[in-house]
Amino acid sequence: MRIDSPLSEVTRIMPAHKAALEKLGLKTIEDLLYYFPVRYGDTSQMKNIKNLAKGETSTVFGKISGLKTSKAFIKKIPMSEATVTDETGRIKIVWFNQPYIAKMIHEGQLVRVEGKISERKGEPYMSNPKIEVVETLPVAVGDSLFLDNIENEDDTHVMYPVYPESKGVTSHWIYHTIQKVFSSGILDQIEEPIPLDILKKYNLPGIKTAFIWIHTPKKEGDGLSARKRFAFQEIFFIQLQKQRERKLWKNQNAFKIETSKKDIDEFVKRFPFEPTDSQLNAIRSIVTDFKRGYPMSRLLEGDVGSGKTAVAATVIYAITQTKPLGKDYGNLQTAYMVPTEILAKQHYENFITYFKHLPIKIGLMTGSVCQIFPSKSDGAKPTKISRAQLLKWVENGEVPILIGTHSLIQKSVKFKHLALVVIDEQHRFGTAQRQKLTDKDKTIPHLLSMTATPIPRTLALTIYGDLDLTLLDQMPHGRKPIITKIILPTERKDAYEQIRLELKAGRQLYVICPRIDEPDPTKEMAVIAKSVTMEAERLNNEVYPEYMIDILHSKMSSAEKESVMADFSCGKTKILVATSVVEVGVNVPNATMIIIEGAERFGLAQLHQLRGRVIRSNHQAYCFVFAESNGQKTKDRMKALITAKNGFELAEFDLTQRGTGELYGKKQWGISDLAMEAIKNIKMVEASREEASRIVEEDEDFDSYPLIKEYFQTQKDKIHFE
Repeated sequence: MRIDSPLSEVTRIMPAHKAALEKLGLKTIEDLLYYFPVRYGDTSQMKNIKNLAKGETSTVFGKISGLKTSKAFIKKIPMSEATVTDETGRIKIVWFNQPYIAKMIHEGQLVRVEGKISERKGEPYMSNPKIEVVETLPVAVGDSLFLDNIENEDDTHVMYPVYPESKGVTSHWIYHTIQKVFSSGILDQIEEPIPLDILKKYNLPGIKTAFIWIHTPKKEGDGLSARKRFAFQEIFFIQLQKQRERKLWKNQNAFKIETSKKDIDEFVKRFPFEPTDSQLNAIRSIVTDFKRGYPMSRLLEGDVGSGKTAVAATVIYAITQTKPLGKDYGNLQTAYMVPTEILAKQHYENFITYFKHLPIKIGLMTGSVCQIFPSKSDGAKPTKISRAQLLKWVENGEVPILIGTHSLIQKSVKFKHLALVVIDEQHRFGTAQRQKLTDKDKTIPHLLSMTATPIPRTLALTIYGDLDLTLLDQMPHGRKPIITKIILPTERKDAYEQIRLELKAGRQLYVICPRIDEPDPTKEMAVIAKSVTMEAERLNNEVYPEYMIDILHSKMSSAEKESVMADFSCGKTKILVATSVVEVGVNVPNATMIIIEGAERFGLAQLHQLRGRVIRSNHQAYCFVFAESNGQKTKDRMKALITAKNGFELAEFDLTQRGTGELYGKKQWGISDLAMEAIKNIKMVEASREEASRIVEEDEDFDSYPLIKEYFQTQKDKIHFE
């Protein structure tokens, strides 16, 4: 038996287990060992039945008896009943709407029951508690007399692990299967992947000890030490991967772009606004990267409306003014990829404005349309062309700038001199997608990734460790800060009147809803939240019947979305009711107000991005946050939306309050919950980065570190960042 052996070699897998284990992603012994508890229970804090008190939530161990199914007397609800007995007394257990429980558990079995204590006619009982079968009753429960018989209290396991469960696999089953793994001696086969000097330096337990401590801690400190070790391990290997990619990147050849400061300054002067110092610094950093001879790999991060597109246009201009090596004609090329068709078209129109004074062709390629600017018939307008024609011109090098969606990474798209790849809202693209773009030429193109999603520094240092980071932390001159108001249900009427005054002044309004359609009330677990369709109808009938209202959501076709946005952009539609599909990049300067319904259903980063839709002009902008919940946690989060100076500060707050998974969707990075929590710890991130950088600098192929090399080879499926 080896660590990569299937679980069936260590325990019998029943048909019910098999489906549940697949759902949990548990196939091998190694998978199970890395399946960590979400928390620990403490048997020393458990109660005996005689000490239970009404209103408290308690855990008791005992023997179950009197199992039966019946129906409640008044409402005829199906229910299960039983009695649990320990050495001090007995308590009645009732499960409503769960008659199957009486069939799952057998008379006389030992059980662990956890739930709230209620009382009826002076008799305590538990209603709908969580229950699991155990093989033995733990020693030292509550004030048990058995504790006095233990010679060495330190030998008692008072902590018990609680694992995420799935139908068919209980926390108890996982615990006992892990005990079988431990008793098999398989831990002796596991090699330590972290160099011993690093373990010693940061006082981390070895891998065998860590597995034992995380699954069977004797005290709270054991579990914490083990979690710290595995969190460090995961972040350390991410950093090794990123630092290695960074070093290898520098060994590649790239187009050397020599630019004239005078030319750049002339291009920037044509902007209809004065650039910020932050934008000018970003342009200087990127242009400097172009001169180094190896591929740039840079992340440009800035709040919505901070001017990332203008920075991109300027450095793209520098690319187009450079001739291919050894030639006195033609242009180097840029591929500009964005996540949505609406955004691609918007950027295309912006770039026509930026480049219309130059003899440069700009192409647009999405799933539904291909265009070229300028057209032969009218040099001031673009025209639709066939995909085949556009692809031919791109391959010949006749189109220096190609803007598009995922269409750009298809095999049919070939460039002649691709020198720069720009990816907007890059957190929406995976590494593999980015790689497809940068692999399109023998000479590696420079890479500029851009995002308006505020990323905490620790996450940027970890996930984007291979990228240089540039921040746009200033807003364009003349922009007024958005006035954000938290609206309680009783204040809606006043908010609507304030919005009406702005609408009368010619401004426009977004209304964001969490759902497209009304939920089906007959469906279990249906999310009850405001929908686009019903809210648009309500606003039209009851609130703003005098204004044109339209809807926008992801189920609409590209042509429908385009038509709706065209009407809104030109001012024909005054109120646009939409889902968060408008979150990315939509630019309507006259839309200065936004209502966000059910705001507690969105992460702070997403709320910040949605709010940013209305800061596209120098008019005063307003964000009305309509929260349904009145809880303190919601109030604190919404207050942060008002008090945070910028998106980066907001991201740090959300990281502390809700965790990185809420902000960024950890699934896309393939990082465990444990490591995502650890990313909150800047010291751990910096330490892992420092150690990884040192090792990669010494030996980028890890020949001197065979266990690190082996770890990478055997863990390829586990380390799939983004």
